Amino acid sequence: MVPLGQPSQQSGLGIPQIDRGYANLGESKLNTPFLQLNQQGRLIDGHKFPLNETPIVKTLHWPDETACAAFAQGLALCPALAQAVVYLHGDLGAGKTTFTRYLLQALGVTDRIKSPTYAVVEPYEVTTGGQVLAIWHFDFYRFNDPREWEDAGFRDIFASRGLKICEWPEKAKGILPASDLDIVLSVNTDSSRDVRLLAHSPLGRDLLA
Repeated sequence: MVPLGQPSQQSGLGIPQIDRGYANLGESKLNTPFLQLNQQGRLIDGHKFPLNETPIVKTLHWPDETACAAFAQGLALCPALAQAVVYLHGDLGAGKTTFTRYLLQALGVTDRIKSPTYAVVEPYEVTTGGQVLAIWHFDFYRFNDPREWEDAGFRDIFASRGLKICEWPEKAKGILPASDLDIVLSVNTDSSRDVRLLAHSPLGRDLLA
């Protein structure tokens, strides 16, 4: 598990680089953010929560890539994931894209999984149990214009049904809606990962059950 140093190589847990997608999002006429953060709240690990709410926190240790894959496979079995908003935090090379790759594969994605570093979002669709699941994989590393939300259709995506999983959500701070689950990855000197899971909603708590 060796961290990599380029944003398009976040799949660093010893896996070959995931293909990158490209898209031209164009200019937008949107003048106000999609969602403003609540001005009253407490900060915990850099995240803001209402004064009367505290996230449910769970900690894990992934000694190797196999542990990362096993967690992703277990999470994919949770029915609540189908409507969840999941945010991934961590430095370059922490393994955000690698974890997402394992999660999407466990959910049944058989298409080539591209890193959306340049495209910002990559959509997927799988059928399980006779139900169609829409999956949206975001990477906001290069996101620098909140007005892109309107033209790119991000407002509509987050209002629709399906799983939204986002890398680098802090790059869109003040615009993104609240997450159900935050996954914070930290790389240790032996290349293992420490993982903090923070559930912010009943749906998020179901994912940690």
